[in-house]
Amino acid sequence: MRALAETENVRRRAQREREDASKYAVAGFAKDLLAAADNLRRALDSLPEAEVKDERTRSLLEGVAATERELLGVFERHGIRRIDPHGEPFDHNFHQAIFEAEREGQPGGTVVEVLQPGYVLHDRLLRPAVVGVAKGGPKQAASS
Repeated sequence: MRALAETENVRRRAQREREDASKYAVAGFAKDLLAAADNLRRALDSLPEAEVKDERTRSLLEGVAATERELLGVFERHGIRRIDPHGEPFDHNFHQAIFEAEREGQPGGTVVEVLQPGYVLHDRLLRPAVVGVAKGGPKQAASS
């Protein structure tokens, strides 16, 4: 009976390991593509649409935006989700705080600025979101 139970446990464990291997096999490749997604976003943010003067520049920005949408769509299809925690409470499991800032009307520990979005593959963190967090001031401490 013990041998049979042990065999069944080994079979289940091997099945779980195979599922995890197939689910998370793309993690290294996905991490390498995150820089490309960041660069596409930086390109779009570098020139606000209101400042575009000519049609060639507008066309270029539309192409970059389409490329970014396609890349993010591929990410979604393969279980990669973007973390953009602006206004959410700080979570050390998914965020990396770089600085604290005094912000009126924001409770302490709230993400007030996202410097770099994070990404999750299914339920595993690929890269934490790099954020700035509101510092708890005396007014927030008194009202808590």
